[in-house]
Amino acid sequence: MARGEDEEELTVNEPKEVDMFTSVRCLGYLSGVNLLVAVCVGMYVRWEVTSEPMILVIFILGLFVLGIACILHYYFAMEKASLSLFHLWFGFLLGLLCFLNSSSLKSNVKELVANYLLLASAIMKTMWALTERICSSIRYKPTMLTSTELLELLGFGIASTAMLLHNSVAIIGLVVALGTLIVDLRMKSLLALPNLVSFALVTSLVFFQALGITANPYALGCYLGRLLCEPVLDVYFSVLGPSERWVPVLSLGRVWRRLSLLPLSLTELAFFVLAALKLGHLELWYLVIPGFCLFGLFWFICHTILLMTIWGFHTKLSECQKAWQTQRSRSRSLNQVMASRGIRHFCLISERLVFFTLLSTVILGAVSWQPSNGLFLCALLVVLPLESLTHGLFHELGSCLGGTCVGYALVIPTAYCSTDGQPTLLPPEQVQELNMRSTGMLNNVQRLFSHHMIQTFGCDYSTSGVTLEALQTKLRGFLELRTEDGPRHDTYLVFYSGHTHKGTGAWALAGGESLHLAQLLDLWQEKNAGHFSRLILVLDTENSLPWVKEIRRVEGVYVAVQGAELAVPRADPEAGDAPLLGDFTSEWVEFNCNPDSDTQWSERGRAVAAAYGVSKRWSDYALHLPTGSDVAKHWKTHFPKATYPMVHLSNWCCGLNLFWLCSVCLRCFRRCKLAWFPPAVLDTGQGIKLVHS
Repeated sequence: MARGEDEEELTVNEPKEVDMFTSVRCLGYLSGVNLLVAVCVGMYVRWEVTSEPMILVIFILGLFVLGIACILHYYFAMEKASLSLFHLWFGFLLGLLCFLNSSSLKSNVKELVANYLLLASAIMKTMWALTERICSSIRYKPTMLTSTELLELLGFGIASTAMLLHNSVAIIGLVVALGTLIVDLRMKSLLALPNLVSFALVTSLVFFQALGITANPYALGCYLGRLLCEPVLDVYFSVLGPSERWVPVLSLGRVWRRLSLLPLSLTELAFFVLAALKLGHLELWYLVIPGFCLFGLFWFICHTILLMTIWGFHTKLSECQKAWQTQRSRSRSLNQVMASRGIRHFCLISERLVFFTLLSTVILGAVSWQPSNGLFLCALLVVLPLESLTHGLFHELGSCLGGTCVGYALVIPTAYCSTDGQPTLLPPEQVQELNMRSTGMLNNVQRLFSHHMIQTFGCDYSTSGVTLEALQTKLRGFLELRTEDGPRHDTYLVFYSGHTHKGTGAWALAGGESLHLAQLLDLWQEKNAGHFSRLILVLDTENSLPWVKEIRRVEGVYVAVQGAELAVPRADPEAGDAPLLGDFTSEWVEFNCNPDSDTQWSERGRAVAAAYGVSKRWSDYALHLPTGSDVAKHWKTHFPKATYPMVHLSNWCCGLNLFWLCSVCLRCFRRCKLAWFPPAVLDTGQGIKLVHS
């Protein structure tokens, strides 16, 4: 009965959601009705003024297509087919209203009514899109162009075939530029809004004048407003993350991604050829010819680098896709695979290169500016969003992907110490139990490394202890590790479980030796000198709190210590209720590897508590940014020697910090916040969270 009542309640509440959704959609339906009436009135006025029978034929055919769309929608439940016909035909008719314009229509009252209806349709469509986003009644899906946008662009391009071939090709190029701009906005590229402003200025002030066309501003504004309102609003309202927005690109197969370089190359080549037509204008030949030769060479070098960079990115992405498919699991994403394989470092360097490519296009466009050449203008409007998209891809992957990480684990299963404080071997009857616990601890650490794609340097397990010299040699080798591309790893993680000295927390080693935190920090500073990597220490020991407290007083390095605190000291090995070494590792790894983990570290009375400490400069840490030497190594690996002068230009420009004062204030704020109000869970950005009970 209870289940039946629940189902009845769900059934009763469902129409309320439908009614709310329908009320939001009313603005969209009203906008469509306004557009339909405006198109009908506009086409009728043009037939009435010109007496052109073809306009009447198109108008009647449009009504016929509208009737077919209604029949498909209401009688055959073919909603997608009917909407496709509707949007394709309305894109075509709006194009005709825009191009079939004459001075005799300005004083016509019916034309004035049609224009105001078009304006009202664009405003209502914008209000509808805004209301949907404010009411959160829209679901965002990763897409570049919706079917509606694609069909209306196609219809507008078909309408341009009614004009001369030269003008038709230019307007089709403008339609392609508009589609590229929509994708640029939807991907939230860094330069999307400047591209939008450039498109609006060039289209309204120069483009149609260059073609000698007096376009209907109301029809053109309605068309552009209806297409651009949603992408522009989504720049603010879209909840999709960077990697989600770029799924259509990242999920493409290797062949399709490689083939995408062909249309890009042809488009860039067409722009360069059209820009070279400026050389035929001899008014200022003494400025145009040297300027074009100089900046044309700069453009050619930059775009050669662009194509090689995109090819290299596709190669690395294919390797990541292959590794992800072979190791596929629900808990591992493509982002983690890309981060572990150094894609972030590659993208940060490539972002600089693509920025210079974009800059070279802007300079060449300014030098060869041709306000009377519609083909040049549309080519420029196509190339700028394409290069902006490439720059946005590298910028967002460079900012959202985690850095590389390498880990090392050491487990020394000694649980008792003698009167002088040195570890002693366990009695034979307890060796098996402790070995099983230590093996489980290593398995948990390996699970952590595997889940977060951490490169494993080693997981050592020693029942006889480790000497200080052997441990220091091992740690030196570990801290010297670098990525395949050359730079150091962003994060170095060390896990230790074993006996420690009371009071200092020093690791108790064989032969009466010990490793203090100061020794480990000296070793870290020696190997990390001149670099900005960070070190994370995870301690599953009985005396980890001294290191947690001591690290909070350390300056000049990025080091964090995650420690465990056993609530009940283990004096009797046979006490079943006492917490043991390994319990913290099990809970902490589960918390970091399972998003659905119900572990509550802040609850009182926990048998195993946690505490973390970070150095004073921890909040200043940022993932490794490419240095001058990194860029130089990348350049020598991927590009010919003729392009080496670009290295110095790239390093000089990207080394400028124009907002240093803001960064100083922000750094001070972060330090105070972390020191005074440390969070209970501190996300390291590597997928690993430090916790405090």
